[in-house]
Amino acid sequence: MPRYEYRDLHPSPEAEDVYLRWINYLDEELTKHKKPELRAELVHDNLHQIMLGRPKGGRLNFTLTSELPFNVLQLSLNSANVTLEPEYYGDIDEKKYACIKPLIYFWQMFDRSPIGLNHWLGFRFRAMLGRHIFKHIGNNVKIFHGVEFSFGYNLVIEDDCVIHKYVMLDDRGELIIRKGTSISDYASVYSHAHDPIDGGIVENRKTEIGPRARLTIHSSVMAGVTVNEDSILGANGVATRDIAPHSIVGGVPAKQLKTKSQATPFADRSTFKAKASTGEHCE
Repeated sequence: MPRYEYRDLHPSPEAEDVYLRWINYLDEELTKHKKPELRAELVHDNLHQIMLGRPKGGRLNFTLTSELPFNVLQLSLNSANVTLEPEYYGDIDEKKYACIKPLIYFWQMFDRSPIGLNHWLGFRFRAMLGRHIFKHIGNNVKIFHGVEFSFGYNLVIEDDCVIHKYVMLDDRGELIIRKGTSISDYASVYSHAHDPIDGGIVENRKTEIGPRARLTIHSSVMAGVTVNEDSILGANGVATRDIAPHSIVGGVPAKQLKTKSQATPFADRSTFKAKASTGEHCE
């Protein structure tokens, strides 16, 4: 059976040059400016251009009722005028979050902008922002659109990881995604749990995935669980306990189905089907 790697794709040379210059400019400005208000101003101006096609400037006219929707839009492009879900959590570190809030908002609004589905640009844009938001992000990390996280400052993503679209990475406790791990579309990984009697009581737990683990589509890993090396959590599976290395698990709650050494490669399945169709039997 053929093995397919990610293809190496590029935009036109002119576009690639502009994309990289923009990302490098943002990276330099965010490195120089740590104050929340300066970062918020940088993000506000860039979002204004991305969403409205022109730099921000001039006073808003608040007297005309007919312009209220446009005023709401322009005001909402400034992260100082919005609240994000994690800000409501009682266990937030307000000082840490204030510094990265504009960047998290930038991330979310980029994904909702006309350029949010430009994957070549998006991979590099999110990796750049991740260096300023996350506790750590490694090399060659690909993060698709729609990925969300809680605080950001408790999140570690090591080298060569792929996070597919609309994944939820809850790092309220601490979340570590080890090298070479792949997380499929719509998967969720949690690091906090609510008391079954009093939902206002929250326990934060360290959650670890990998290295080289695979969480498949719509699967969930609950707080405090370790998904060990080279293991697979099947589609729609819910991991409530640690998953042993080299295991394939599935179900709700997830249970071990087999080990990697017991799994049948696609090539062997094709041979089995071919023999079955000719009336031969596999030993």
